[in-house]
This record gives sequence, C-alpha cells and structure tokens, in this order.
Amino acid sequence: MRAPRSGVAACAGAFRCAMARGRRTALRWALLAAAMGCALPAPAQRLLFDASAAKPAARLALSHVQAKAVAVSPGPPLRRYTFQPAPAPQLGLAPPEGDWDWTGQGELRIQLQNAMPWALTLTVEVDGADPSQRLRAIVALPAGPAQTLVLPLRAVSPRAFGMQAGPAWPFEAQGQRLLLAATVEGTLDLRHVRALRLGMPAPNAPQDVLLGRIGTAPGEAALHAAYAGIVDAYGQSTRGDWPEKIADDATLRAAHAREDAALAQAARPSGLDRYGGRPDVRGLDATGWFRAQKAQGRWWLVTPEGHAFFSLGVNAVNDDGGRSHVEGREFMFRSLPAAAGAWRAFHGRDAEGAGGLGARAGLGYGRGAWFDFYAANLYRADGADWLAAWRRRALDRLAAWGFNTLGDWSDPALGRAHRLPYTRAVEIEGTFGNVSTGYDWWGRMPDPFDPSFAQAADAAAAKAAEGVRDDPWLLGYFADNELAWAAPGPQGRWALAQGTLRGEPRSHAKRAFIAQLEAKYGEPARLAAAWGIALPSWQALAPAGFAAPLPDAAHPAIAADYAAWLARYADAYFGTVAAAIRRHDPHHLFLGGRFALATPEAVAACARHCDVLSFNAYADLPQHALDMTLLRRLDRPVLLTEFHFGSDDRGPFGKGVVPVWNEAQRGEAYARYLAAAAGEPLVVGAHWFEYVDQPVTGRLLDGENSHVGLVGITDIPFGGFVEAVRAANARAASGR
Repeated sequence: MRAPRSGVAACAGAFRCAMARGRRTALRWALLAAAMGCALPAPAQRLLFDASAAKPAARLALSHVQAKAVAVSPGPPLRRYTFQPAPAPQLGLAPPEGDWDWTGQGELRIQLQNAMPWALTLTVEVDGADPSQRLRAIVALPAGPAQTLVLPLRAVSPRAFGMQAGPAWPFEAQGQRLLLAATVEGTLDLRHVRALRLGMPAPNAPQDVLLGRIGTAPGEAALHAAYAGIVDAYGQSTRGDWPEKIADDATLRAAHAREDAALAQAARPSGLDRYGGRPDVRGLDATGWFRAQKAQGRWWLVTPEGHAFFSLGVNAVNDDGGRSHVEGREFMFRSLPAAAGAWRAFHGRDAEGAGGLGARAGLGYGRGAWFDFYAANLYRADGADWLAAWRRRALDRLAAWGFNTLGDWSDPALGRAHRLPYTRAVEIEGTFGNVSTGYDWWGRMPDPFDPSFAQAADAAAAKAAEGVRDDPWLLGYFADNELAWAAPGPQGRWALAQGTLRGEPRSHAKRAFIAQLEAKYGEPARLAAAWGIALPSWQALAPAGFAAPLPDAAHPAIAADYAAWLARYADAYFGTVAAAIRRHDPHHLFLGGRFALATPEAVAACARHCDVLSFNAYADLPQHALDMTLLRRLDRPVLLTEFHFGSDDRGPFGKGVVPVWNEAQRGEAYARYLAAAAGEPLVVGAHWFEYVDQPVTGRLLDGENSHVGLVGITDIPFGGFVEAVRAANARAASGR
C-alpha cells in the first residue's frame, strides 16, 4: 500500500488524524507507518514528576533510598537516587491529592540513567484504587547513557507479538533513546491511579540511578516502534552488532570458504574405534550393537566393537530451524525476499498452529505464511546444491568440534552417512485418550490404558525402526519428549493423579484409577474417611471435573494412593512402549522418555523398562537438575538429552532456559557443566540443545527465540564459544 503523500510529514499528519479517530485506528496506523519506515511523531507527554525541580508536582516517598544532588550532564538534568542494601528499597510517587486520571494515556515514560558500570534490575509498579488494580514490570536497565523507559499502560508481552522474548535493549526512535518494558502484567483502571513505585530487588551494595522527568503519553507508539524493523534480510537482529554478523552475500560466502578450508585441515581424534569409542576401558563386551554396561565403578555406553563411549551430542542438526511466521507482522522485517523465483522455495504456509499446547498460550502470529531465513542463507552461500553442502559441512563441523552423536530431531540423512552414531524418535500419535495435568505444555498425557494407545505405540515403533533396525550406527530410540508427568509448583507432583480423576467418565485411565481405589478400600465411606472428603458412592467419582483433594499431613492416604497410581500409570506407559520397540527392533537401546518434569514413580518405572534414563537437565550443573539420591538408588545409566546456556548479545532476544550474561560465559558454563557430567558415574553422555540459533521473531512451534546455537541464523559458527566447546568435549571424551 502506498502512502497518500510521501515523506515523514505525511506519516506524522496521518498518525495525528488516526489518533483523533480512536485508539484502534491509531494502532493500525502505527503498524503501517513502521512497515513504510516512517518515524512516528513524539506524543505529547503529560508531566507527573520532575526529579530535578525544586518542588516536584507529585508526593515523593523514599524507603531505603537516598536522594542526592542533580547531576550535571550534556543531556537533561537528572537527580541521583541511591538504593541502599535492603530487601526491597523503593521510590514511590503519588498525586498531591486524590488520584491521577490517566484516561486516554497509553504509555508511562521515565527519564533515567543507570549510574553504575553494570546492569541493574528495576521493578516498576503502578497502583490503582484497590489491590486488584496494579501493573507490574521487571526491567533490566543496562549501563550507559540516559534513556527513556517506556511502560505500556496495559498487560502486554512479547508473546502477543509472536515471540517468547522481546527487544529488551535500548533503541533509537522519535529522536530518543528508548527502553521498552516488554512484559507488563496485571490490570489497571486508568481513571484512578494511586501511586507509581520504582524498586530494586535486594541489592547487596548501594546502587545509583539517575531520574529526570516522569509522565504519560497517549497511544502506544513506542511499543510498536520497539518491534518495527527488527530483522534484516539475513534474519539477523538489526538492534546490535557482533563479530559473526553478516553484512552482504560476499562476506557470507567468504566466511564459509575460510571455514571449509580450515575444516579440511582439522585433525581428527586418534586412538578411537570407528564409532568414537575408547579402547582403554577394560571389561566391556562387544555385541555388534550399542549397549549400556557398568564397569570400573561407573556406567558406560559401549560401541558395537566393545569400547567405552561417552555420548557428546547435538540436538536438531537440521536445515529448517530458521522458519518464522511473517504474515500479519511484515513490519518487523526489513528486505524480506518476495515469494518468487528462487526465493519461493523458502516461503511456506501453515493453516493452523499446533493446537492444545500450553507452549502456545497467548502467542500471536502463530499461523499463516512463514519464511525460512536459515535455509535461504544456505542457498545464498552455496547455491542450488546448498543442502548437500550443508550436510557435508555440518558433519565436518561436529567431528572437528569433538561431538560424536547426532541428537534427537536431526536430519536422517546425516545418520545414514555413517560418520557419527545417531538417535531416532518414537513419536506416538493417534486417536487414543489423554489426561490433562493442567500444565500440558506440550499437550496432554497419553492414556496408556486406552487399547488404542498400544496400537499407536506399535505403529510408531515400526515407523521409527524402518530402515535402521539392522544399522549398528544407531545408538537407540527416544519415546516422546517432555511429557507432563508432573506440573510446576510444590504440589505439582500430584497433577497427573488429580487430572486422571478430573477426566471424563469414559476415560480408560479414570476407570482404571477408580477400580484401583475400589479394590483397596472396598467401601466409598472408607475412602472418604482416608481422604477427608464426602463420597456417598463410587459413582460420585465418575463425573468430569471431579475435584480430587491435594495431599496434606492430616490425610497421608491421599499421597500414598496418588503415588501408587502414578507408579501404575508410568509402568503401563513405559511397558507398552518398550514392548513395541523391542518387537520391531530387538537390537538397539531404548533411551527413555526425555524427562523434564518428572515424578519419582515415573523415573522408577522408566528404570524398569528402559535401557537408559534420559533427562532434559537444564541447570548450571546437571546434578542441580536431577534427583541424584533417587538415581543413585536406581543405579541406571543416565543420558542428559538437553542442556544449554544462552545470552542476548548475538541477535535473538531470548537467553534460553539457563541464561548467562554474555557470549564468553556461554563457553565457560558449557565447560563446567560437561566436566560435572563426565565426572558423574551414572552419566553416559550429554546432548546440547541446539545446533542453530532460534529465529529473532520466534520459531513456528511456540515462538522460542533464544541465542542458544552453535551457529547463527547465517550458519556462521560462534567462534569463541565453539572453541570452548571443542576443548571441553576433548577433555570429556578422553576421560581427563
């Protein structure tokens, strides 16, 4: 769409007209203006407070905060406030009398500057007329020059814009340096605003912040400007620079040419068998297949040739990790290639997002047209034969970086090359019943008591084993991923038991649980007494939505009955899947279910039926993510199937599950984690998640957009991190 007249003045005039027509029209224009590259006019600000004024208009209340002199600088006058060590030092503002009326205002704007040489964490709270009326945001305030912190005056988050993490660093817009509070929680009646509070969570030393003018402004221009034009033609963030950032095609091709030459000269580890096994560990048996065995006081994976193998893997080594939805948010992308000619191959469309996933709750822009930036960059680098070139380069890289395993969701063609052992996923899908834990991040739990589940598991195992059951390079099979065996929170362990009883009367799992209770108690009155509930008949348990009680100290039978059910549920699931896998492939390992949230009962059942226990263990050290007391009692081999460390200084806005401050710390954290894993006698390997950085604007499935990759969206490795990884892998693989 063309603007009615050209130039910034035309955009500004149209925006003012749109403002006069109402908020929704103004927001639509904001998106259009951003798409056309127009600068929006700075909204008129309603002044609430001026820290540098002799008599500020608002009432000021300081709690463990000391006001000091006005700072003299080239910018606006700012007053220094020192937040003292305390649980919650706070600076509060209130109207001189009554309430503020912010009707028609869309943003709170605070002039401020971090006066420390490190980043600070600020809390911003706006209180309404009663405790239910409050907006709250937590902001990372970087060190540097003065800026304007913008707080939207309504609940908002990056998820509404289609991504899990939003642009949290300052940006230039409207002639100002702006910092957006990207996530705001709560609700507020703008007609009755009682107070504004700036706080700092428990500083351990005095921290100085400079404050200037504080006011409100109509509209949400800054909110939309924060997301406008954030992605360049290569899928990189436009909000920063870093050593691996690519400026043009020639630079991209030259970088790959240099790397290819270096990989061709890279030394390969010596003294290992063809699968990467160590012959120096005695007492291991060769069977022609990968297996697990305990020897010399620890567990090992054993190669088909009978040698010790510590699995160093990478998840999702594939070429489609750069897909992100573009439909409806074209204003976020600069120079998006048109869906024509050679670029058409990198455009796609999905009709619906994955429904029923908690991971997608509140996610905007979750369907429609998408573009694959990663694959497009591979085409830029290598032309029409880009896929073959990428596969060769990926295998060369992994070997040179000390990895010896292709983790879950990797390109099957890489495994068929027989250069690295690989894994396969048993993805059980079908029309069988399910149980909701109330968490359901990746969907509801499969109901293993439904006869259709056994049929689906058999079909999934047959599909996974097709063409690989006789391949000695196959390490083994995973079943599903991060099932909701539990839910977050102190009582989350019981979520599956409560969810089972909450289910519909026709649920196979619910009927089995009720039958188990009937067999134990005989009479409903006995169960009622043990659980402390009213239960006139067994039929009273049948209706959907039955509110099963939480365990408490006064009724220990609840926890005992729930634990017995969880054990039976997990035994049915893992027993069914294990039988299906061994029916279709008797040779290879069953590597478990990739636990995230787990119960002791589920882990124990997996230990009975699986060859290896697998955990997606996100923490600073693996021992901090696992119940080591339980695992040592079970004494089964453990594979750490996901871990990572992320930072936000290489483009994507998210820092992943376990954040660190910067890129250098990613390598340090990797080395510490892997050393702790290799030193644990139960652990037989660790797999990094994932190969490629996630898209700046979020991946298709759930909007994840973190910098956790070994390579960026342009397929350029992060050199310092990769070198730290290579050194750590060499130590772990050799047992040093």
